[in-house]
Amino acid sequence: MYRIAIPDSKLAQKATRLIYEISPAFLYNHCLRTYAFGDALGKKYGLKYDPELFFLGAVLHDIGLTDHVCRHHSFEHEGADYAEKFLSTHGISQDKIDVVREAIILHASEIAGEKQPEIALVHFGAGMDILGLRAEDFSEETVKTILEAYPRLGFKKAIIQLIKYDAELKNKGQQMNNLSSALLRMGFERWVLHSPFAE
Repeated sequence: MYRIAIPDSKLAQKATRLIYEISPAFLYNHCLRTYAFGDALGKKYGLKYDPELFFLGAVLHDIGLTDHVCRHHSFEHEGADYAEKFLSTHGISQDKIDVVREAIILHASEIAGEKQPEIALVHFGAGMDILGLRAEDFSEETVKTILEAYPRLGFKKAIIQLIKYDAELKNKGQQMNNLSSALLRMGFERWVLHSPFAE
């Protein structure tokens, strides 16, 4: 039986508190589910990884979609920049910051799956929560445990609206080459609506 084990270091607690304070509830829960789904896969696949480092990448991976960040450029790069500033003020080494940065920048890219576990698992966890990718590797009990801990709160409609808002915001500033716009062009709305979740 899978049990969610959130790292309890001071830095992990501060990162969690930050995301809780600046994110809408549906996005906060998504970030925690990203960790839980990724962690469940990491254990299933027998991967060796730093739980705290992976958690930091997961919980901070969508920080660029919050109004707390300036939001003038593509959200994954803005999120990585903001995460670096946050982490650098808490004494974490640059090599670890670089891992978190890469996890955030690549979380929507298949390339992430070829990287070290802390990066790959952020991609796998987010992919499961948004699109149902690798759903066959989860037991019904594991999915139920995660969804009960961090309810989806109308996630499908909310994340589609947020990505559309972000794309519109960036396009008004003539930043046409951004991840949100690219996702929408590729069929993000259709993918999300057809994911194996009720909401």
